[in-house]
Parts: sequence; structure tokens; C-alpha cells
Amino acid sequence: MSTPPKTIKKFGTLGGVFTPTLLTILGVIMYLRLGWVVGNAGLLGAWLIIIISFLITLCTALSMSAITTNIRIGAGGAYAIVSQALGLEVGGSLGIPRYISQGLAVTMYIFGFREGWLGIFPEHNAFLIDIIVFASLFTIAYISANLAIKTQFIIMGIIVLSLVSIVIAAYDGSMQQPISDSLSWGSFKGSAENRYSGSNFWIVFAVFFPAATGIMAGANMSGELKDPKRSIPTGTLWAIGVSFVIYMLLAFWISRSATEQELLTNYYIMVDKAYFGPIIIAGILGATFSSALASIVGSSRILYAMGEHKVLPFSNMLATTSHSGQPRNAMMVTGILIFFTLLLRNLNAVAPLVTLFFLITYAMINIVVIIEQRLGLISYRPVFRIYKWVPYLGLISSIFAMFIINPSISLISIAIVLMVYWYLSRQNLETPFEDVRSGLFVAFAEWAAKHTWGMKKMQQRAWKANLMVPVRDVNGLRGTFEFLRNIAKPKGSIKLLGIEPFTEQSKLIEQLEDISASFRIKGVFSSSTVIHADQFANGINYGSQALQGAFFRPNIMFLNLQDHDDYENELKPVMTESIRLEIGILLFNLHSKALLGQRNTINVWVSERKGNWQLGGLDIGNLDLSILVAYKLKMNWEARIRLITVVDNLEEETEAKMFLKTLTQLARLPETLTEVYLGNFTDMVTKAPPADLNIFGMQDALPYDFIKDMSQKTNSSCLFVRDSGQESILA
Repeated sequence: MSTPPKTIKKFGTLGGVFTPTLLTILGVIMYLRLGWVVGNAGLLGAWLIIIISFLITLCTALSMSAITTNIRIGAGGAYAIVSQALGLEVGGSLGIPRYISQGLAVTMYIFGFREGWLGIFPEHNAFLIDIIVFASLFTIAYISANLAIKTQFIIMGIIVLSLVSIVIAAYDGSMQQPISDSLSWGSFKGSAENRYSGSNFWIVFAVFFPAATGIMAGANMSGELKDPKRSIPTGTLWAIGVSFVIYMLLAFWISRSATEQELLTNYYIMVDKAYFGPIIIAGILGATFSSALASIVGSSRILYAMGEHKVLPFSNMLATTSHSGQPRNAMMVTGILIFFTLLLRNLNAVAPLVTLFFLITYAMINIVVIIEQRLGLISYRPVFRIYKWVPYLGLISSIFAMFIINPSISLISIAIVLMVYWYLSRQNLETPFEDVRSGLFVAFAEWAAKHTWGMKKMQQRAWKANLMVPVRDVNGLRGTFEFLRNIAKPKGSIKLLGIEPFTEQSKLIEQLEDISASFRIKGVFSSSTVIHADQFANGINYGSQALQGAFFRPNIMFLNLQDHDDYENELKPVMTESIRLEIGILLFNLHSKALLGQRNTINVWVSERKGNWQLGGLDIGNLDLSILVAYKLKMNWEARIRLITVVDNLEEETEAKMFLKTLTQLARLPETLTEVYLGNFTDMVTKAPPADLNIFGMQDALPYDFIKDMSQKTNSSCLFVRDSGQESILA
């Protein structure tokens, strides 16, 4: 029997975004602290505080509007926005603390409701009130978001009636204070808590600012909106506009309706000055209840979204929904979290974290928009367009507000986010959608390329082994897999270049990509491509020539000499062209029996310098790449290097020894052995101490006889090297 599809109730702009956002902004601070703000800052100061607070949230709302009209936003609101832009690690590092802070916010709103209730019924048990309110909230949210929205419409009606009561009071003559007195800058006398010992503008701002931080209430419902691209910008911006006008008018009314003394000493001044005080009390209760309801519904959606993306343990359980599409398991976990925070009874110590995590969220959303704008990708084309300075202003102002409110806890909040990111970055999360990180990395690479292009011939200190490996025999490539990896690891790269005539049935490109993926798994970046050419040498040279215009081009041509290779017609033309293009050459001849032995010792043969044994500069001849490769192998094999040279007369022996000693010092080659032999080079090769790999510099003529002769005489695998001229072991 098939399971019927889940039917999820979708909401429009009014119920899904505007109402929860407006009710969260028009919260308890409006009723119980706006009068105190005006009493301290005066009307002009209060207006300035309101303007600054709403300007900060407006910039972020505009940034959020832009980004939500550019992506297919899923459940989770701000978490979904950041995750789709910067990846699950960054999104989760923001989403997890934000989820916890939303749970703490529910508890604080419940405590606020309790304080309002005890103002009416002081004899009631405080803890019992908390439990009843929590149970009511949880029941409404658990049944469905639809019921929560309908409940908020009722609360909206109560708040509207409370505002009507204030309007009637104004018409009834409550505004008795002279305009000259009300239109003034405040004296900032403080509050009863500090015995009116004084305050300042920014302290008062810090008290008021949380009132303006409710703009995410609608965005948290992103997964259950009919048209989030339209509803989130429209509903959020209208909620900000309406609430801004209400705050500005209320500040003017209360400044004309009460004296400074009344405003400073009576947090319930609006109740006393309204036409019908009890409706203001109902508004306070409704505001705290609606804010708590929006937070519990929103936080469960954040948890559900993180479960969907496998960010958290037990993600499959968290991502389960009911037949009506409600994230009931996530709601249960959220309810348990809130219940335990209720047992704390006092959240003063962690209350600032709630506001600061909101501000970190705002900052991150602005960062996302800044990155999208700066990348200049064609995929960033939001329907809702904003000026480029808006996210910058939003980012700066959000950070500014954080450190104005509480510098110490701001640093703690940022540290928590960074720790969560560190944890998630080690979990190998699989992102189910494409984010902009690839574009970000490409942008950095382009920036670096543009700024270093003129220096690309002078990169000896930044040298890394970037190998081009021509392939026509995949089995031969597999045989040199570890050797190549040991040369390139850790920061080098390997470009696999397949060469073959065109055929419909070819599987070479898939085989190379499999091997390339294996390199990446083993810690070396690798890519692959195939060039269709009838002649092996031509195909390789076409690839080398084409890559000359690239910034990140290979600097080493790696050729694996095998029995079936035609050295004169296939490999030598490639080496000749590589020399012309200033690409280093590694010609590898793997011994059929010795292979690479125990990988304990590497002999590097230094050609006789014919009386030129002085190290006066950086030019040491065709030796740099040989020692660089030997050093890479030494590090990855945990082997030792032995430098060997042969002189044909006794007079040069001392100079040769000093040359090798000085070379090891200048090249910073610790624990390197040196040997100087007197006699014929070819004879001495057979008498040299055995090694797992012998490295020889390649002569200008690239003679094949020399290559075969050395491989036979050393009875080992050999590597024949030709510098490009762009390397330096002394750099």
C-alpha cells in the first residue's frame, strides 16, 4: 500500500512573514522600556536610537531580500541562506548557535510573560505560570504552524487594540507636556538598578536595540511559504517600515504624556497613560507570547533543516515530518531544550548571547551578499536589487552594534561560531546543493594570477612540483602511481595527459579520471584530459604548447621509459620541445627486478664541473631539479640523500669535496652524505654504494645509450633529469 503524499500547508506574505516579523519587533521592549529610553535620551536621542537600530536591521533586511530572490531557499531561513552560499560547514556553524539562542529566547519571552502576569496577579506561582505558558506554546506549535499563525492573528488584534487605546489617550488629552520640553536631548540619568548614577547614549542604545532584531521571524518560515522569493522581501520590509513608524510615534506620544521622572522610574508608564490600561497589559502578554511562539516555531525549522542536511547527529530522526509536513521530531527536541532552560530560572548571564547571535547572523548574511557581488558571477542576478554599499553598511553596523552591546560576550559568541565551524569542517559533510565557494576560490586564484603574472619567471622560492604525465598505457601509469605521488606530495599537482587516436569506444578518459581521483584521495591534486592524436609525440607537444598561456601550467614533464617506447621518434622530440618551452624533464626508467627497493637511499650524481667548483651565485648548472626531486622523495620516503661526483684528476678532488659540502649547507640539506671519486665516470658508477634510486643529470644531446648504460651499471631504477632553468635548490 503506497504512502499518501504529505500535504504541507503553505503560507502567504501576510501570515507567513509580515505578522510574525511585526509581532516580534513590537515586543515587550516597546511596552516596558521605550518610556525609559525616552526618559534617559530625550525625544531627540530616542529618535536617533530608533533610527540607528532600524537602519542596521534595514540594511540586513535588504541584503536578505536580495539573496532570497537569487536562490531557491529551503527550510531554515538564515541557516539556509548561508549554507547555500558558503557551504554546510559555515551554515552549520551559524545555525547551531542560532538554534540554541532561539531556544533561550523562547525561555526569556516566557519569563517576560510571567513578569507581566505577576503584575496583575502577584499571588500566582511563578514556576507554574512558566510551565503553563510553555505547555500552551508547545501545544500550538506542535499541532501545526498554521495554528501558530492563526494564534498570532489574534495577538495582532490585541496589540492593535492597545495601540488604539494609546491613540484615544492622545486625543483625550494625555499629551500635556510642552513641546519645548519633550523635543530635547536627554540627561541620561540611568535607572533604578544603578540608583540613577548616570548612563550614556550607547548604554541606552544597547537596551533598546534587541527590539529591532526580529526581522528573521518570517525568514525562519522559508520552507513553508508559497513564494518565499516574494514573501520574505515584501513581508520583512513592510514589517520594518510599519514598526519603525509605530516606534517613532510612540516615542513622541510618551515624551508629551509623561515627565522625565515618571519615564525613568515607572516601567509601566504606558499602562498608566493609555486610555484603557488593561489592554496595554494584554498587549504586553500578547507581545511576549507571540515572540515566544515565533521563536519556538522558527527554531524547530532551523533544527529540521540541519537534520535534512545531515549536519547533526541523529539527522534522519530530526528530518522526519508528519503527514501534514510538520517537523514534529525537531519540535520535540526543541521543547526538551526549552524545558531544561526553564529550570535555570535566571538567564541574565546568557541573555546577551541571544541578541549577539542575531547580530552575527546579520553580519553573515551581509558577508554572503558582499561575496556574491564581488565575485561577479552571472549566477548572481537577484530580482530584488540593492546598492553595493548596502551590505557593507549592514556588516559594519552589525559588528559595531555587537561590541557596543557587550564586547566580551561578542568575542565569546564569535569564538563559539568558530569552534562549531572547526568541528563541522572535520565531519566531511556532503553538501546537497552547489554553493559559491568554488567561485570564491577561483576568484582568489584569478586575483593571485593577475598580481603575480609579471613575476611568473621569478618563482623559484614558490616552486612546487607540477607534473604533466603523458599516458597511453594505463598499466604503466599504475606502476608509477606511488612514485609520482611522492614527487608531488604535499603541495604539488599531477596533470594526466592521455594520448590516443580518436575512437568511439575509448575508455581512456574514464580510466584517467579514476586514477586522478585516487591521487586526490591520497592528498595530491590531480586532473586529467585526453588529446586525440595519431602520433604520441605530437599529442604531448600540442598539450605543452597549449598550456603555455595558462598561469598554473605544469613545470615538469614526466616520461616513463618502457620497453615498447620508440625513444628517438617518440620521447626525444618531446624532451626537445620541453627544453624549448622551459619545462623540466624527468625521464624515469624503472628497473624490472629492483623496482624502487626499500626506498632508503637516493644517489644524486653531480657532473664534473671542469675546474668550476666555486659557488658564487645561484646557478649550479643542471642540478637544481635533481636535488629538489631528491629532497621531495627523501621527505616522503624518510630516506637519505647521497651526493656523488667523479673527478678525473687528484688536484680537483679537494675542490669537489668543498663544493659538495658548501652545496649541502646552502641548499639546507641536513644529514646528506657526500662522495667524491677519482677516475672514469662510467667505471665509478659501478663502484658507487648501492641506492634504491639513482638520479642523473641529462646531457644536452639526450643520448639514449647513456640512459640504458646507467640503468644497467647501477642495477637500479634511474631518474634522468633536465632543468627548466626556473628552479633553484639554493632559493
